Amino acid sequence: MMVHSKPHRRSDYSASVTRPEQRAMREAGAHAHAYVTRRKAVLDASSLSFNTRLKWFAICFVAGVFFSILGTGLLWLDIKLFAVFYTLGNLAALASTCFLMGPMKQLKKMFETTRLPATVIMLLCFVLTLCAALWWKKKVLALLFCILQFLSMTWYSLSYIPYARDAVIKCCSSLLS
Repeated sequence: MMVHSKPHRRSDYSASVTRPEQRAMREAGAHAHAYVTRRKAVLDASSLSFNTRLKWFAICFVAGVFFSILGTGLLWLDIKLFAVFYTLGNLAALASTCFLMGPMKQLKKMFETTRLPATVIMLLCFVLTLCAALWWKKKVLALLFCILQFLSMTWYSLSYIPYARDAVIKCCSSLLS
């Protein structure tokens, strides 16, 4: 009497892998999944508690305001320190919103078509301010880029408030006419 057992269906690959190797692959998969989960948690602000997000937003924002005020206070003493602290202040204030919405969402919103010109000018002014102050040693140019930094940050920030840009444009056009 011949007993036919149901053959196991395995692919050629899985048939060539031993059980210890399969176990190691499963464990590596679990570690890889944990790494991806941690990485997503860092990039996604919603993985942090609301209190944690709010706390780090406040810390970055207050640091940004502090550095900007410190930089402004140094305007007449040392243009290099002014440019560095003012730019650090704006960067910290900009980074603070990453804790509220998450860095990836922040980047996506920054480069939407409505904010793209303000974002590009703002980031360019950050770099040009530091270049003018630290490498080119042009005080007037550094001051000009800081003013452009302020204006572009303001225009960028207004883009998050519905109809704020339109109101500013109407206000400025009525003042000029």
